[in-house]
Amino acid sequence: MRARTGAIRVPIAEIARAKPVPPRRRFTPTESLESAAAMGWPAREQEQLGDWVLRATDGWTQRANSTLAIGSPDIPLSDAIDFVQRWYSTRSLVPAFSVPVPLFKRLDDELERRGWTANPVSQVMTIALPSLLTALAPATSGSGQVSPAASDSGQVSPLVGSGGVSPDIESGRVELATEPSEEWLTAVAGRKGPLPESARHVLTGVTNVRFAGWYDRTGTLLATARGCVADPDSRWLGLSLIGVDEHLRRRGLAQRLIAALARWAADLGAQDVYLQVEQRNAGAVALYERLGFTVHHAYSSRRLLTD
Repeated sequence: MRARTGAIRVPIAEIARAKPVPPRRRFTPTESLESAAAMGWPAREQEQLGDWVLRATDGWTQRANSTLAIGSPDIPLSDAIDFVQRWYSTRSLVPAFSVPVPLFKRLDDELERRGWTANPVSQVMTIALPSLLTALAPATSGSGQVSPAASDSGQVSPLVGSGGVSPDIESGRVELATEPSEEWLTAVAGRKGPLPESARHVLTGVTNVRFAGWYDRTGTLLATARGCVADPDSRWLGLSLIGVDEHLRRRGLAQRLIAALARWAADLGAQDVYLQVEQRNAGAVALYERLGFTVHHAYSSRRLLTD
C-alpha cells in the first residue's frame, strides 16, 4: 500500500477487508496560504496530526503555540481535539488552536461547545507584490534603495525623503539584516513581551528572511519589520513585527520598511504578500487597506483555559 510515509507491505493472509481510497484532496487557497504562513513562522517543536500542525515554542506568540487546523487530522474530530489537549498539557502549555473560518466552522463550533475561550479574531490580508510596490512608490520616491548586496553585508542606505517629509525623517536610514540585532530584539520585546531563547528559532528559522530597521541620524532604532519568503514555490512574502516608535507614527516609516522588504522579495521572485493582523487593530488595518491589501480570510484563535 502507498501511504504518505512511504510504501507499506501487508501479507495478503492478514487482510480481512479492503476498499480503494480516493486521492487526498488538494488544499484550498486558504489552507495553502495558512501553510505558507506557518512555514514563515516556524515553531521550535512541531508535530503532524494528519494535516494538522501542532506547534510549541515555550508559550511565545499564539501562532507558534497553537495547532493549525488545515486539511484533515485523519482521525475523528473528537479524538483529534483530545489529542491536541493532551499534547499541550504534557508540555505544560495552554492547549490552543488557530482555525481558519468559515472553512472549519464545524471545528470552531465544537471548540466553543467544549468551552475553549476565543481570542480576538485575526485576519490575513494579501496583495500582489507589484501592486504593493506601485502603491508605495509615492511614499518612498527619492528614498535610497537597499540593494541585495547591502542587505547581506549589513551596509545601510540613506533615506532621502520626498517633498513634505520632515528633516529628521530625511536624515534617517533603512537597513536590512540577515540576523536580528540585540537592539532589534529589544524593540520587538517591548511590544510582544519578553523573548525566550526559543523565540530566536521562530524569527530566524527560515532560509530567506530579512530584519528591517529604520535608524535616525544618531543611529537609534525607531522602527522594525520582518520579512520572509518561506513557501516551497517562493511565491509569498510574509510581513510581520511591523512597529514604529510612538512619537514617529503616521510619518511613513512603516511604508519605507515594507518597501525595502518588498524590493528584496521581488528579487527572489516572490509574487504576492501576506500579513496577519487582529481585526480590532483599526489603525494597522486602515494603513494596510490604504496600501491596497484586502482580507483573504479570517482565523479564530482559541485556548482551553482552566482555573
